[in-house]
Amino acid sequence: MIFLEQQKILLGEISVSAAALRGLDVDTICRAIDAHVCGDFKVVGAKFFSVFRSQAGIEFCVSTSASVTTVFLAGEH
Repeated sequence: MIFLEQQKILLGEISVSAAALRGLDVDTICRAIDAHVCGDFKVVGAKFFSVFRSQAGIEFCVSTSASVTTVFLAGEH
C-alpha cells in the first residue's frame, strides 16, 4: 500500500495496453506503478517515465503525463 505522503506524482487515470496485459501479471504491473508513483522515474519532456523488467525478462514502461498513466511493453510506443 502506498501512502499519500510517499507519492511524488499523481497518477490520474491508469491505462494498460493489451500487450502488457497479455505479457505481465497484475502483481508485476501494480508493483511497477507503486515504484513509479514513489519516485522511480525520469522526467522526459513533459512526462514522468519509468522502465522495468519483469521476472520473466519482459521490459515494460510506465509513463505519466497530464492526468493519464500508461503501462506498456517496451517498443510499443
